Amino acid sequence: MLELRIESIGFEGKAIAREDGFVYFVEGGVPGDLVRAEIRKKKKNYAEARIVEVIEPSPVRETPRCRYFGTCGGCKWQHLEYAEQCAWKKQHVQDAFERLGKVPYTALHDTLPAESHFYYRNKMEFSFGDSRWLTNAEIAGGADIRKDFALGLHIPGRFDKVLDVEECFLQSAISSRMVNAVRKAALERSAGIYQTRSHEGFLRNLVIRHSVATGEIMVILVTSPVSNDADKLMIAWFEQDFLRDFPEISTAIHSVTTSKAAVAGGLPRTVHGSGVITESLLGVQYRISPFSFFQTNTRQAEQLFRVALEYAGDIADKTVWDLYCGTGSITLAAARKARFVAGIEIVESSVQDARANALANGITNVEFFIEDMQKAVQKQILSRLPSPDVIIVDPPRSGLHPAVVRNLLEIGAPRIVYVSCNPATQARDCAILAEHYTIDAIQPVDMFPHTYHIESVAQLSRRGVSEANAA
Repeated sequence: MLELRIESIGFEGKAIAREDGFVYFVEGGVPGDLVRAEIRKKKKNYAEARIVEVIEPSPVRETPRCRYFGTCGGCKWQHLEYAEQCAWKKQHVQDAFERLGKVPYTALHDTLPAESHFYYRNKMEFSFGDSRWLTNAEIAGGADIRKDFALGLHIPGRFDKVLDVEECFLQSAISSRMVNAVRKAALERSAGIYQTRSHEGFLRNLVIRHSVATGEIMVILVTSPVSNDADKLMIAWFEQDFLRDFPEISTAIHSVTTSKAAVAGGLPRTVHGSGVITESLLGVQYRISPFSFFQTNTRQAEQLFRVALEYAGDIADKTVWDLYCGTGSITLAAARKARFVAGIEIVESSVQDARANALANGITNVEFFIEDMQKAVQKQILSRLPSPDVIIVDPPRSGLHPAVVRNLLEIGAPRIVYVSCNPATQARDCAILAEHYTIDAIQPVDMFPHTYHIESVAQLSRRGVSEANAA
């Protein structure tokens, strides 16, 4: 047991303390805390520790709102003041560019904070489980708790364990009421739970989506195929009583899957409503189907895309490429300003959604291509497109493939806008692009309050190109 003063927070939200040059990663620490901790794992240059007692709490430490804090992996920074969260997220972007990428930049702006710190998600995916994870409070309480049923969220690192959740502050109060209603109905009807080891059982996932723009609510019950009377009773309840008790639901879907994967999916069957909901971003309407991708924080997505378009400059008579375009959220917003936009995405269903959204919004100056970016480079797909004035990239967490980075250098667009959910890989790629480009500005955007995740947008301008041509 030892006393440690928490100094900082590193990547992935790990609190850091140092003593005699030795580094301690302290789970649950806040900068400024004086804690008593015990070592859980020790290596040559560092150790991982767990807090036993907070001797002197930091002035920026807060009391977590959620009773599941410390067990659920969803909101690990609820114990840190929100302004501090934003400051540390900016610091992580700065560290990525200065320490990891070692790439110079002109300006790094303060993190754009979220308007709502709770109830900001427009989609939540809850899992049924046959192995319930008990919290310390539940164990200490000594109550008789059923351990072979849970409806909630997976424990980090444990695909087989589910934390039974009665209340979550990420989505909305009504979503918690729906989760509790479904749990009660499943228990009363003795509905079977899908078992991840034997791959048998019925109930698998409950997905709740809602639109900020319209207020529409979509509920999806994901199950294995119906095989007995208990299964039939559960579906009958979902299609009748559940909809009666929650008239706010715009559309309800029963999706059947035989996949062994834990991710919600399957063949959807609409049992109520149209089977879709509509969302709006920067004046563009989007039809959201049951399992289509859409940014989970609508209000912050608008901020993110607004920054991306601002960094693109005046594109009124310009050609824009949007690489890794997904369902076209940035593509279609850019098309409302640009002469022509080309979107490239590997996921066929996303491109189908993007094309449908373009048609629904009457946007005709855009074309979408289903391509793996790495293979698109190899097959010279990009060379067949109209030469870009601006290239927008929004890759996955792994960043750009080296072949794509080299191709961007060869194409030499006057401006590149790099949208990222991982500052480390963004900085790595920008360090290579810095061969021909300057990094003019970086804007962190907080999409996920109470987590260590941060999005950032970087504006790159090709050296030797006048401001008028780049704008």
